[in-house]
Amino acid sequence: MTGGFCVPVLLAAWLAAAAAEGLEQAALPAEESRVQPMTASNWTLVMEGEWMLKFYAPWCPSCQQTDSEWETFAKNGETLQISVGKVDVIQEPGLSGRFFVTTLPAFFHAKDGIFRRYRGPGIYEDLQNYILEKKWQSVEPLTGWKSPASLTMSGMAGLFSISGKIWHLHNYFTVTLGIPAWCSYVFFVIATLVFGLFMGLILVVISECFCVPLPRASSERCEQEQSPGEAQGAEQLQDAEEEKDDSNEEENKDSLVDDEEEKEDLGDEDEGEEDEEEDNLAGIMDEERSDTNEQGVVKEGSVSPKADEAHPADTQDMVEDSLRQRKSQNANKGS
Repeated sequence: MTGGFCVPVLLAAWLAAAAAEGLEQAALPAEESRVQPMTASNWTLVMEGEWMLKFYAPWCPSCQQTDSEWETFAKNGETLQISVGKVDVIQEPGLSGRFFVTTLPAFFHAKDGIFRRYRGPGIYEDLQNYILEKKWQSVEPLTGWKSPASLTMSGMAGLFSISGKIWHLHNYFTVTLGIPAWCSYVFFVIATLVFGLFMGLILVVISECFCVPLPRASSERCEQEQSPGEAQGAEQLQDAEEEKDDSNEEENKDSLVDDEEEKEDLGDEDEGEEDEEEDNLAGIMDEERSDTNEQGVVKEGSVSPKADEAHPADTQDMVEDSLRQRKSQNANKGS
């Protein structure tokens, strides 16, 4: 009986001690994190001293795996003489745009306002060696428009901030108010069109205010206020241009007349040549006819009348062919 009674008593005592220890641990305050949250209002702190920043999202599993390592790294920040911060990209979309974060988690090193991307693992030993051995000196810094402090990245931060606000507003419509998603899309489309029309109206008003056209009365006054010398010079220039135009027209007319006269002279010469050729051909035909007649008298018995009639016809055809060739040649020359 004694042994059976002791077991429950010991079990109850052990449970009471465990409960008391749990209460004591719960009563102890949680250990304060050494990681400093960075926001759009205090991010300029990284422009001074040496910093390591981590960009994360609460839903990112890879980010959650490096949380303990990052906390350990932040605890030893005093010995490493470095400050450690973190940025929630869901709450601070502007900072993610300023650093142009495209993957999570993302780590950055900052030394006196010069930023570099850390692409190693988020393990404490690697982070510690990166600082102690100054491996960041071999990494190309983000300079020029890529620097988070540049004007370009400031504009990028503004765009990311606007997109984050639109996303939160969309979630408010669809989750909190229970509005269908397509209604939210229609609302943003209409808002975009109205905003564009409003900005266009503002630009038109600004252009009308700063680019005022001169009235007609002022332009007429300016013309009247021109000096007499300038007016005379303009008149002289106009007269000289008119004289040049008249002289050019006269020269063109003279050249046309000369061309026509030359064509007429060539035509007369061609006609004279044709007449001469016709006279020569007529003389040749007469001579040939006389020769044929004489031959016919001498050889009365040897040649038949048919042959005497064929020979003059052949000669006439040859003459006509030669005349046609000459006329065609003259026509080609005239053209």
